[in-house]
Parts: sequence; structure tokens; C-alpha cells
Amino acid sequence: MLSLLYVILSGIALPVGGIQMQYLWRNQLGDVYSLGLGSAACLGAAAATMTGWCSLTVGSFVCTLICTLVCFFVTLKVSTRNLITFGILFGTFIGSLGTIVVTNAPNGDLLKQYYLWGAANFNLEGVTSWDIVFSLILFAIGLVSALWSAGALTKHLRGEIELSPMFKALQLLAIMFLVTSAVSICGPIGFISLGVPNLSRILCKKDDIRLHYLISAGIGVALLIITWLVVKYVNFGIYLPISATMSIIALPLMAIVFIRAK
Repeated sequence: MLSLLYVILSGIALPVGGIQMQYLWRNQLGDVYSLGLGSAACLGAAAATMTGWCSLTVGSFVCTLICTLVCFFVTLKVSTRNLITFGILFGTFIGSLGTIVVTNAPNGDLLKQYYLWGAANFNLEGVTSWDIVFSLILFAIGLVSALWSAGALTKHLRGEIELSPMFKALQLLAIMFLVTSAVSICGPIGFISLGVPNLSRILCKKDDIRLHYLISAGIGVALLIITWLVVKYVNFGIYLPISATMSIIALPLMAIVFIRAK
């Protein structure tokens, strides 16, 4: 049941965070991973796994939150366009550090443990009660913030208001809290935070972000549950990582997004 809980939580957190990014940037390419979050989570998990200084999820939490704080302060100083560029470069830098840590793994078992987490298998190996409580608190904070800021984000997308740098920075922090609640426990999951919000905006032409919260969360949860069931019961006798299987299943949806966008 705990695995199912995090399937549902991830299906809500990642698309909702993604649609917030798109509204915040006024850009359909807005994605929670583009500011280095995924790379930071992997670096923290790798460092924790290889050194044993803390649990895998705690290491991921710590590193991801540091990344969040860096982006928080950068948001106060740069334009949206430069923030995206910074995020890509920052993610590359963090990813390079993670590669160094992983390639110097003490033994194969630790390397396997790290890669199983990175494959987002929802088995929750090494997850403690404190990890669960912490992630649920972050999820609650992020979700409440998403609902609270919905009106301002919708007006911002319409061009009716311009959000202050401080509001954007605080919103970014809340988005990262929301996404970190899933990523640190389950590992990074591709497509869902970028593809699902775009699919929602194609299916629903209205720009009220609250509608897209509901649609994106519904699609995200449905996709992840289907993927989780396929991995558990229709795996053809081989190990299927959630993240890779999700991308394969979601390919038709990606085609719809690009065709309709054209």
C-alpha cells in the first residue's frame, strides 16, 4: 500500500509542479527538472549510497533542497530566459558531480542499489519512517502553495499582472518542495512533469490553472498506475524500470502533443 501511495503522490506532484513552471515562465517547455532538480536528487542519492553517511532518501532530500535554495536566490537576480539557461548549465554541473561519485562506487552492490533508485521502481528500499513523514510534509506544503497561488499564476499567464521576483522565487521554492517529496523517495521519473501538463493544455483550452491541476493530476496518476501494474504483472520475466517503461507507454501521448501543437 505504501508503494501505491507514492505512485499516486508522484502522479500528482510532478505534473502539478510542471504546470506551475509553465505558467510561471509563460513557456510550454517549463519543467521541474530543467533547473537541476533531477541531477541534484541523483547526486544526493549517489553520495548517500556510496558513503553510507545517511539514508539514500535523506541524501537526496538534502542535495535537492540545496539546489532549490541556489535557484531561489538566482531567481531574484536574473530574468526568466537567463534562469532557464542557468538551470540547464547548473543541472549539467550537478550531473557531472554525480557521475564522478557513481563511477567511483566501492562495490557493485552499492552501484546496483543506486541504479534501482534511479529507475524509480517504487519499492522504497531503505526508506525510513522519518523519510515518509518528511516527504508527506513537503508534499502538503507544495500542494497548499499551488492552490493558494493559482489565481496569481493564471493572471500572470494571461498578462494581466507581472509577478514580482520575490513571488517567483517563493513559488519556485514551493514547487521544488512539491516535486522533491516524490523524487527523493521514488527517483526521477521522465516525461510526466513535461508531457502531461502539455497534454492537459491541449485537451483543455481554458487557461485557469486550477483546471489543469485536476486534469494533469488525473492523467499523471492514471499513467503511473498503469505503468506500475505493467512493471509488476506484465514484465515478461525481466526487470522493467518505471521511468523507462513510462516513457514507452507515454510515446503515443507525446505524438499527440506534437501533432496537435503543430
